[in-house]
Amino acid sequence: MLQPMQRPALAIPRLSIPVALVIGLAIIAAVAWVHFRMGRMPVCACGLKLWHGGRGDAEVSQHLTDWYTFSHVLHGFIFYWLLSVVSRGHLSVAARLLLATLIEGGWELLENSPLMIERYRTHTISRAYSGDSIVNSVGDMLAMLAGFLLAARLPAWVTVFLLVAIEATLLWLIGDNLTLNIIMLIYPFDAIKQWQLAG
Repeated sequence: MLQPMQRPALAIPRLSIPVALVIGLAIIAAVAWVHFRMGRMPVCACGLKLWHGGRGDAEVSQHLTDWYTFSHVLHGFIFYWLLSVVSRGHLSVAARLLLATLIEGGWELLENSPLMIERYRTHTISRAYSGDSIVNSVGDMLAMLAGFLLAARLPAWVTVFLLVAIEATLLWLIGDNLTLNIIMLIYPFDAIKQWQLAG
């Protein structure tokens, strides 16, 4: 008896890291375009710097990098771990990288909404915060990509050590870090804010 002809299964090529990076950069460019359409300034009116080391002033989040860039590197660490746990090994590193980029891009758009800008100004030490410039937002997303790729390459204990070291260093140098930022955005403590302002 003749067997019915079976069609060959469609083979979907596995997404590679270089391809994921190109798509990730396209996502970052799309987020930058949305920022522009939202009326965000491309660069600081004061000019463009690669690094701004101030704390709580109007130039924070206006240049390519600043102290908070390190927090976005930590976003990359955290997204790598969370997506690894949630996907339970069913998603490649490249696929998780794209998801992390989408999450970070979504956060950058939310962070620069009028509601979040006002929340930052009211509940954190960033009283002069007016939202990110486009170049700063792009720098933040690139920092997340760097953090994700580091977490994918380094042993877990090294990544944990770096996370703790970065958080402790930021706390010591500027009195703020990712942990305090999350706390102050979700459930602000006046005691923390007063301590930060006194520092």
